[in-house]
Amino acid sequence: MFRFLHAADTHIDSPLVGLDAYEGAPVEALRGATRRAFENLVALAVDEAVDFLLIAGDLYDGDWRDFSTGLFFTAQMARLHQAGIPVYVIAGNHDAASVLTRRLDLPENVHFFSTRAAETLEVGGLPVAVHGRGFPNRRVPENLALEYPQPLPGRFNIGLLHTSLTGAPGHATYAPCQLKDLTGKGYGYWALGHVHQPQVLARDPWVVFPGNLQGRHVRETGPRGCRLVTVDDALEVVSADHRSLDVVRWARLVVDLTGVEAQDTALVRIGDALASALEEADGRLLAARLVLAGNTPLHGALARSLPHWRAQCQARAQIVGGERIWIEELEPTTAPVYDLDALAARDDLTRILLEGLDASLSGAPETPPEVRELLGVLPPEIRDDLEGALDTTRRPALLAEVRALLLEALSHSGGEP
Repeated sequence: MFRFLHAADTHIDSPLVGLDAYEGAPVEALRGATRRAFENLVALAVDEAVDFLLIAGDLYDGDWRDFSTGLFFTAQMARLHQAGIPVYVIAGNHDAASVLTRRLDLPENVHFFSTRAAETLEVGGLPVAVHGRGFPNRRVPENLALEYPQPLPGRFNIGLLHTSLTGAPGHATYAPCQLKDLTGKGYGYWALGHVHQPQVLARDPWVVFPGNLQGRHVRETGPRGCRLVTVDDALEVVSADHRSLDVVRWARLVVDLTGVEAQDTALVRIGDALASALEEADGRLLAARLVLAGNTPLHGALARSLPHWRAQCQARAQIVGGERIWIEELEPTTAPVYDLDALAARDDLTRILLEGLDASLSGAPETPPEVRELLGVLPPEIRDDLEGALDTTRRPALLAEVRALLLEALSHSGGEP
Protein backbone atom coordinates (compact mmCIF):
# COMPACT_ATOMS: atom_id res chain seq x y z
CA MET A 1 0.00 0.00 0.00
CA PHE A 2 1.13 3.54 -0.66
CA ARG A 3 -0.33 7.04 -0.38
CA PHE A 4 0.16 10.31 -2.19
CA LEU A 5 -1.16 13.87 -2.20
CA HIS A 6 -2.70 15.41 -5.29
CA ALA A 7 -2.73 19.22 -5.33
CA ALA A 8 -3.09 21.84 -8.05
CA ASP A 9 -3.50 25.56 -8.67
CA THR A 10 -1.54 26.64 -5.63
CA HIS A 11 -0.96 30.09 -7.21
CA ILE A 12 1.77 30.99 -4.73
CA ASP A 13 1.84 34.76 -4.10
CA SER A 14 -1.25 35.34 -6.20
CA PRO A 15 -2.07 39.07 -6.10
CA LEU A 16 -5.52 39.98 -4.83
CA VAL A 17 -6.26 42.80 -7.25
CA GLY A 18 -8.24 45.71 -5.86
CA LEU A 19 -8.21 44.47 -2.30
CA ASP A 20 -7.11 47.84 -0.97
CA ALA A 21 -10.41 49.27 -2.18
CA TYR A 22 -12.29 47.32 0.49
CA GLU A 23 -12.62 49.29 3.69
CA GLY A 24 -11.50 47.30 6.71
CA ALA A 25 -10.20 44.36 4.63
CA PRO A 26 -7.65 42.14 6.42
CA VAL A 27 -5.16 42.86 3.65
CA GLU A 28 -2.10 41.14 5.09
CA ALA A 29 -4.00 38.00 6.07
CA LEU A 30 -5.45 37.65 2.59
CA ARG A 31 -2.23 38.46 0.76
CA GLY A 32 -0.34 35.81 2.69
CA ALA A 33 -3.06 33.19 2.41
CA THR A 34 -1.64 31.30 -0.60
CA ARG A 35 1.74 30.86 1.12
CA ARG A 36 0.21 29.65 4.35
CA ALA A 37 -2.05 27.22 2.49
CA PHE A 38 1.01 25.84 0.70
CA GLU A 39 2.80 25.48 4.04
CA ASN A 40 -0.24 23.50 5.21
CA LEU A 41 0.13 21.22 2.19
CA VAL A 42 3.77 20.52 3.01
CA ALA A 43 2.95 19.96 6.69
CA LEU A 44 0.20 17.49 5.72
CA ALA A 45 2.62 15.57 3.50
CA VAL A 46 5.13 15.30 6.35
CA ASP A 47 2.55 14.50 9.06
CA GLU A 48 0.89 11.82 6.94
CA ALA A 49 4.27 10.50 5.75
CA VAL A 50 2.97 10.23 2.18
CA ASP A 51 5.09 8.53 -0.44
CA PHE A 52 5.02 11.41 -2.93
CA LEU A 53 3.31 14.68 -3.85
CA LEU A 54 1.76 15.64 -7.20
CA ILE A 55 1.17 19.27 -8.27
CA ALA A 56 -0.95 19.50 -11.42
CA GLY A 57 0.01 22.95 -12.70
CA ASP A 58 -0.25 26.62 -11.78
CA LEU A 59 2.20 26.25 -8.96
CA TYR A 60 2.81 29.99 -9.38
CA ASP A 61 0.44 32.74 -10.47
CA GLY A 62 2.75 34.10 -13.18
CA ASP A 63 6.26 35.45 -13.43
CA TRP A 64 7.83 36.24 -10.05
CA ARG A 65 7.90 39.86 -9.01
CA ASP A 66 11.16 39.06 -7.22
CA PHE A 67 13.08 35.99 -6.05
CA SER A 68 11.20 35.72 -2.76
CA THR A 69 8.49 33.60 -4.42
CA GLY A 70 11.03 31.09 -5.70
CA LEU A 71 12.93 31.07 -2.43
CA PHE A 72 9.73 30.32 -0.54
CA PHE A 73 9.02 27.33 -2.79
CA THR A 74 12.60 26.09 -2.49
CA ALA A 75 12.41 26.22 1.30
CA GLN A 76 9.18 24.18 1.30
CA MET A 77 10.68 21.60 -1.07
CA ALA A 78 13.72 21.33 1.20
CA ARG A 79 11.36 20.35 4.06
CA LEU A 80 9.96 17.56 1.91
CA HIS A 81 13.46 16.51 0.82
CA GLN A 82 14.45 16.09 4.46
CA ALA A 83 11.35 13.94 4.95
CA GLY A 84 12.22 11.80 1.91
CA ILE A 85 9.13 12.82 -0.09
CA PRO A 86 9.54 13.26 -3.87
CA VAL A 87 7.49 15.89 -5.70
CA TYR A 88 6.25 15.72 -9.30
CA VAL A 89 5.16 18.97 -10.98
CA ILE A 90 3.81 20.11 -14.33
CA ALA A 91 3.60 23.70 -15.52
CA GLY A 92 0.13 25.14 -16.18
CA ASN A 93 -0.97 28.21 -18.09
CA HIS A 94 0.03 30.58 -15.25
CA ASP A 95 3.57 29.20 -14.93
CA ALA A 96 4.22 28.00 -18.47
CA ALA A 97 7.80 27.82 -19.71
CA SER A 98 7.28 31.02 -21.69
CA VAL A 99 5.93 32.87 -18.65
CA LEU A 100 8.58 32.35 -15.98
CA THR A 101 11.78 34.29 -16.61
CA ARG A 102 13.51 33.54 -13.29
CA ARG A 103 14.85 30.18 -12.11
CA LEU A 104 16.41 28.82 -8.92
CA ASP A 105 18.05 25.49 -8.20
CA LEU A 106 15.79 23.03 -6.40
CA PRO A 107 16.42 20.01 -4.18
CA GLU A 108 16.83 16.73 -6.03
CA ASN A 109 13.46 15.43 -4.80
CA VAL A 110 11.62 17.87 -7.11
CA HIS A 111 10.85 16.68 -10.64
CA PHE A 112 9.39 19.00 -13.29
CA PHE A 113 8.00 17.32 -16.40
CA SER A 114 9.11 18.35 -19.86
CA THR A 115 7.13 21.05 -21.65
CA ARG A 116 8.13 19.73 -25.09
CA ALA A 117 6.55 16.27 -24.98
CA ALA A 118 4.78 13.97 -22.56
CA GLU A 119 7.14 11.79 -20.55
CA THR A 120 7.05 9.07 -17.90
CA LEU A 121 8.80 9.15 -14.53
CA GLU A 122 8.85 6.15 -12.21
CA VAL A 123 8.70 6.68 -8.46
CA GLY A 124 11.68 5.05 -6.82
CA GLY A 125 10.88 2.05 -4.63
CA LEU A 126 7.21 1.94 -5.65
CA PRO A 127 5.29 0.31 -8.53
CA VAL A 128 4.20 3.75 -9.74
CA ALA A 129 4.60 5.48 -13.11
CA VAL A 130 3.66 9.16 -13.45
CA HIS A 131 2.99 10.47 -16.96
CA GLY A 132 2.87 14.20 -17.61
CA ARG A 133 3.69 17.22 -19.68
CA GLY A 134 3.88 20.89 -18.76
CA PHE A 135 2.65 23.87 -20.76
CA PRO A 136 5.30 25.39 -23.05
CA ASN A 137 3.15 28.49 -23.53
CA ARG A 138 0.33 30.21 -21.71
CA ARG A 139 -2.16 29.08 -24.37
CA VAL A 140 -2.28 25.41 -25.32
CA PRO A 141 -5.16 24.73 -27.71
CA GLU A 142 -4.29 21.10 -28.53
CA ASN A 143 -5.41 17.94 -26.74
CA LEU A 144 -2.30 16.94 -24.80
CA ALA A 145 -3.92 13.79 -23.38
CA LEU A 146 -3.79 12.09 -26.78
CA GLU A 147 0.02 12.04 -26.75
CA TYR A 148 0.41 10.65 -23.22
CA PRO A 149 2.32 7.34 -23.15
CA GLN A 150 0.65 3.97 -22.83
CA PRO A 151 0.45 2.64 -19.25
CA LEU A 152 3.38 0.62 -17.98
CA PRO A 153 2.39 -2.96 -17.10
CA GLY A 154 2.58 -3.93 -13.44
CA ARG A 155 2.54 -0.27 -12.37
CA PHE A 156 -0.04 2.06 -10.92
CA ASN A 157 -0.18 4.60 -13.73
CA ILE A 158 -0.98 8.25 -13.00
CA GLY A 159 -1.71 10.96 -15.56
CA LEU A 160 -0.68 14.43 -14.44
CA LEU A 161 -2.50 16.93 -16.66
CA HIS A 162 -3.48 20.62 -16.63
CA THR A 163 -6.70 20.89 -18.62
CA SER A 164 -10.12 22.48 -18.85
CA LEU A 165 -11.58 19.25 -20.31
CA THR A 166 -14.51 20.40 -22.49
CA GLY A 167 -14.74 23.75 -20.69
CA ALA A 168 -15.55 25.04 -17.23
CA PRO A 169 -17.33 28.23 -16.08
CA GLY A 170 -14.87 30.96 -15.15
CA HIS A 171 -11.89 29.19 -16.74
CA ALA A 172 -10.30 29.63 -20.14
CA THR A 173 -10.17 26.55 -22.36
CA TYR A 174 -6.67 25.05 -22.32
CA ALA A 175 -5.49 21.58 -23.37
CA PRO A 176 -9.11 20.58 -24.07
CA CYS A 177 -10.06 16.91 -24.05
CA GLN A 178 -12.98 14.58 -23.56
CA LEU A 179 -13.45 12.59 -20.37
CA LYS A 180 -13.32 9.41 -22.48
CA ASP A 181 -9.81 10.41 -23.63
CA LEU A 182 -8.75 9.97 -20.02
CA THR A 183 -10.85 7.03 -18.85
CA GLY A 184 -9.87 5.00 -21.91
CA LYS A 185 -6.12 5.47 -21.44
CA GLY A 186 -5.64 2.62 -18.99
CA TYR A 187 -4.29 4.71 -16.11
CA GLY A 188 -5.43 4.15 -12.54
CA TYR A 189 -5.68 7.85 -11.58
CA TRP A 190 -5.81 11.14 -13.46
CA ALA A 191 -4.45 14.02 -11.37
CA LEU A 192 -5.90 17.11 -13.03
CA GLY A 193 -5.43 20.82 -12.50
CA HIS A 194 -6.78 24.16 -13.82
CA VAL A 195 -10.40 24.00 -12.61
CA HIS A 196 -10.54 25.50 -9.12
CA GLN A 197 -13.78 23.82 -8.03
CA PRO A 198 -13.01 20.47 -6.32
CA GLN A 199 -14.72 17.60 -8.13
CA VAL A 200 -14.47 13.90 -8.85
CA LEU A 201 -15.38 13.27 -12.50
CA ALA A 202 -15.01 9.48 -12.52
CA ARG A 203 -14.03 6.64 -10.18
CA ASP A 204 -13.19 3.84 -12.62
CA PRO A 205 -10.57 5.06 -13.17
CA TRP A 206 -10.38 8.04 -10.84
CA VAL A 207 -10.41 11.42 -12.60
CA VAL A 208 -10.07 14.25 -10.09
CA PHE A 209 -9.79 18.01 -9.88
CA PRO A 210 -8.63 18.69 -6.30
CA GLY A 211 -9.42 22.41 -6.65
CA ASN A 212 -7.10 25.16 -5.53
CA LEU A 213 -5.48 25.24 -2.10
CA GLN A 214 -6.89 28.64 -1.19
CA GLY A 215 -9.96 30.49 -2.45
CA ARG A 216 -8.94 33.93 -3.70
CA HIS A 217 -12.30 35.68 -4.03
CA VAL A 218 -15.99 35.26 -3.30
CA ARG A 219 -16.54 33.09 -6.39
CA GLU A 220 -14.33 30.45 -4.78
CA THR A 221 -16.38 29.56 -1.72
CA GLY A 222 -16.28 26.51 0.51
CA PRO A 223 -13.43 24.24 1.64
CA ARG A 224 -10.27 24.28 -0.49
CA GLY A 225 -7.35 21.88 -0.34
CA CYS A 226 -6.00 18.67 -1.85
CA ARG A 227 -6.71 14.93 -2.15
CA LEU A 228 -5.05 12.28 -0.02
CA VAL A 229 -5.09 9.12 -2.15
CA THR A 230 -4.56 5.61 -0.82
CA VAL A 231 -3.71 2.70 -3.18
CA ASP A 232 -3.73 -0.92 -1.99
CA ASP A 233 -1.36 -3.76 -2.87
CA ALA A 234 -3.61 -4.75 -5.79
CA LEU A 235 -2.93 -1.28 -7.24
CA GLU A 236 -6.53 -0.19 -6.73
CA VAL A 237 -7.54 3.19 -5.29
CA VAL A 238 -9.01 2.63 -1.83
CA SER A 239 -9.84 6.28 -1.12
CA ALA A 240 -9.25 9.80 -2.38
CA ASP A 241 -10.16 11.99 0.58
CA HIS A 242 -10.40 15.77 0.45
CA ARG A 243 -8.22 17.55 3.00
CA SER A 244 -8.91 21.23 3.66
CA LEU A 245 -5.80 23.43 3.68
CA ASP A 246 -7.20 26.94 3.19
CA VAL A 247 -6.60 29.61 5.82
CA VAL A 248 -9.33 31.99 4.65
CA ARG A 249 -12.80 30.59 3.96
CA TRP A 250 -14.96 32.48 1.47
CA ALA A 251 -18.74 32.25 1.79
CA ARG A 252 -21.75 33.73 0.01
CA LEU A 253 -24.52 33.87 2.59
CA VAL A 254 -28.11 34.38 1.49
CA VAL A 255 -30.21 35.81 4.34
CA ASP A 256 -33.97 35.62 3.80
CA LEU A 257 -35.70 38.74 5.15
CA THR A 258 -39.18 37.87 3.88
CA GLY A 259 -41.75 39.63 6.01
CA VAL A 260 -39.15 41.21 8.32
CA GLU A 261 -40.22 44.72 9.31
CA ALA A 262 -37.64 45.73 11.94
CA GLN A 263 -33.94 46.34 11.40
CA ASP A 264 -33.09 44.61 14.69
CA THR A 265 -34.82 41.44 13.53
CA ALA A 266 -32.93 41.55 10.25
CA LEU A 267 -29.61 41.96 12.06
CA VAL A 268 -30.39 38.96 14.28
CA ARG A 269 -30.91 36.83 11.17
CA ILE A 270 -27.70 38.17 9.67
CA GLY A 271 -25.83 37.39 12.87
CA ASP A 272 -27.20 33.83 12.93
CA ALA A 273 -26.07 33.26 9.34
CA LEU A 274 -22.59 34.58 10.12
CA ALA A 275 -22.32 32.45 13.26
CA SER A 276 -23.26 29.32 11.35
CA ALA A 277 -20.75 30.04 8.56
CA LEU A 278 -18.03 30.83 11.10
CA GLU A 279 -18.58 27.46 12.76
CA GLU A 280 -18.25 25.71 9.39
CA ALA A 281 -15.05 27.66 8.72
CA ASP A 282 -13.48 25.72 11.60
CA GLY A 283 -11.29 28.46 13.03
CA ARG A 284 -10.36 30.12 9.73
CA LEU A 285 -10.89 33.75 8.85
CA LEU A 286 -14.34 34.01 7.28
CA ALA A 287 -14.64 36.35 4.29
CA ALA A 288 -18.36 36.65 3.63
CA ARG A 289 -20.60 38.26 1.08
CA LEU A 290 -24.04 38.90 2.56
CA VAL A 291 -26.92 38.60 0.10
CA LEU A 292 -30.13 40.03 1.55
CA ALA A 293 -33.17 38.51 -0.13
CA GLY A 294 -36.95 38.25 0.14
CA ASN A 295 -39.96 40.55 0.08
CA THR A 296 -39.62 42.90 3.01
CA PRO A 297 -40.86 46.32 4.14
CA LEU A 298 -37.19 47.09 4.79
CA HIS A 299 -36.45 47.16 1.06
CA GLY A 300 -36.80 50.95 0.75
CA ALA A 301 -34.72 51.70 3.83
CA LEU A 302 -32.05 49.31 2.62
CA ALA A 303 -31.88 50.98 -0.79
CA ARG A 304 -31.77 54.49 0.70
CA SER A 305 -29.21 53.78 3.42
CA LEU A 306 -26.90 51.08 2.09
CA PRO A 307 -23.70 52.47 3.76
CA HIS A 308 -25.51 52.44 7.11
CA TRP A 309 -26.56 48.81 6.58
CA ARG A 310 -23.03 47.81 5.56
CA ALA A 311 -21.67 49.30 8.78
CA GLN A 312 -24.38 47.61 10.83
CA CYS A 313 -23.60 44.24 9.24
CA GLN A 314 -19.89 44.63 9.92
CA ALA A 315 -20.69 45.58 13.51
CA ARG A 316 -22.82 42.45 13.83
CA ALA A 317 -19.94 40.42 12.40
CA GLN A 318 -17.62 41.84 15.06
CA ILE A 319 -20.13 40.97 17.77
CA VAL A 320 -20.44 37.40 16.48
CA GLY A 321 -16.83 36.65 15.62
CA GLY A 322 -14.57 39.58 16.48
CA GLU A 323 -11.76 39.81 13.92
CA ARG A 324 -12.51 36.34 12.54
CA ILE A 325 -15.18 37.67 10.15
CA TRP A 326 -14.80 40.17 7.35
CA ILE A 327 -17.82 41.32 5.33
CA GLU A 328 -16.51 41.48 1.77
CA GLU A 329 -19.71 42.99 0.38
CA LEU A 330 -23.38 43.55 1.13
CA GLU A 331 -25.54 42.60 -1.83
CA PRO A 332 -29.20 43.67 -1.54
CA THR A 333 -31.59 41.63 -3.69
CA THR A 334 -34.73 42.26 -1.65
CA ALA A 335 -38.09 43.22 -3.11
CA PRO A 336 -40.59 45.69 -1.64
CA VAL A 337 -43.88 44.89 0.10
CA TYR A 338 -46.73 47.32 -0.52
CA ASP A 339 -50.40 47.66 0.38
CA LEU A 340 -51.63 47.70 -3.21
CA ASP A 341 -55.26 48.26 -2.21
CA ALA A 342 -54.27 51.38 -0.27
CA LEU A 343 -52.23 52.66 -3.20
CA ALA A 344 -55.04 52.00 -5.66
CA ALA A 345 -57.52 53.85 -3.43
CA ARG A 346 -55.33 56.96 -3.42
CA ASP A 347 -56.65 58.27 -6.77
CA ASP A 348 -57.92 57.03 -10.12
CA LEU A 349 -54.64 57.63 -11.95
CA THR A 350 -52.70 55.44 -9.52
CA ARG A 351 -55.38 52.72 -9.75
CA ILE A 352 -55.26 52.72 -13.56
CA LEU A 353 -51.46 52.57 -13.49
CA LEU A 354 -51.46 49.56 -11.13
CA GLU A 355 -54.07 47.77 -13.21
CA GLY A 356 -52.02 48.38 -16.33
CA LEU A 357 -48.87 47.01 -14.68
CA ASP A 358 -50.67 43.84 -13.59
CA ALA A 359 -52.15 43.37 -17.06
CA SER A 360 -48.76 43.77 -18.72
CA LEU A 361 -47.22 41.16 -16.44
CA SER A 362 -49.93 38.58 -17.05
CA GLY A 363 -50.48 39.20 -20.77
CA ALA A 364 -47.00 40.02 -22.12
CA PRO A 365 -48.46 41.14 -25.51
CA GLU A 366 -46.49 41.18 -28.72
CA THR A 367 -44.50 44.26 -29.63
CA PRO A 368 -46.95 46.77 -31.21
CA PRO A 369 -46.59 47.24 -35.01
CA GLU A 370 -45.70 50.93 -34.65
CA VAL A 371 -42.82 50.01 -32.32
CA ARG A 372 -41.56 47.38 -34.75
CA GLU A 373 -41.68 49.99 -37.50
CA LEU A 374 -39.60 52.40 -35.43
CA LEU A 375 -37.07 49.67 -34.68
CA GLY A 376 -36.62 49.14 -38.40
CA VAL A 377 -35.04 52.56 -38.94
CA LEU A 378 -32.50 52.25 -36.11
CA PRO A 379 -28.85 51.25 -36.66
CA PRO A 380 -28.39 47.46 -36.40
CA GLU A 381 -26.28 47.55 -33.23
CA ILE A 382 -28.96 49.56 -31.37
CA ARG A 383 -31.87 47.67 -32.91
CA ASP A 384 -30.48 44.28 -31.83
CA ASP A 385 -30.22 45.36 -28.18
CA LEU A 386 -33.75 46.80 -28.14
CA GLU A 387 -35.28 43.80 -29.86
CA GLY A 388 -33.59 41.56 -27.29
CA ALA A 389 -34.99 43.64 -24.43
CA LEU A 390 -38.49 43.52 -25.96
CA ASP A 391 -38.38 39.78 -26.58
CA THR A 392 -41.44 38.14 -25.02
CA THR A 393 -39.34 35.64 -23.06
CA ARG A 394 -37.43 38.45 -21.31
CA ARG A 395 -40.27 40.93 -20.99
CA PRO A 396 -41.81 39.61 -17.72
CA ALA A 397 -38.55 40.11 -15.82
CA LEU A 398 -38.11 43.58 -17.32
CA LEU A 399 -41.68 44.58 -16.47
CA ALA A 400 -41.28 43.23 -12.94
CA GLU A 401 -38.29 45.55 -12.46
CA VAL A 402 -40.27 48.50 -13.82
CA ARG A 403 -43.19 47.62 -11.55
CA ALA A 404 -40.95 47.52 -8.47
CA LEU A 405 -39.43 50.91 -9.31
CA LEU A 406 -42.83 52.51 -9.87
CA LEU A 407 -44.27 51.05 -6.67
CA GLU A 408 -41.31 52.35 -4.68
CA ALA A 409 -41.83 55.81 -6.18
CA LEU A 410 -45.59 55.74 -5.60
CA SER A 411 -45.23 54.66 -2.00
CA HIS A 412 -43.03 57.68 -1.25
CA SER A 413 -45.09 60.30 -3.06
CA GLY A 414 -48.51 61.78 -2.59
CA GLY A 415 -48.66 61.02 1.08
CA GLU A 416 -46.86 59.38 3.97
CA PRO A 417 -44.61 56.40 3.07
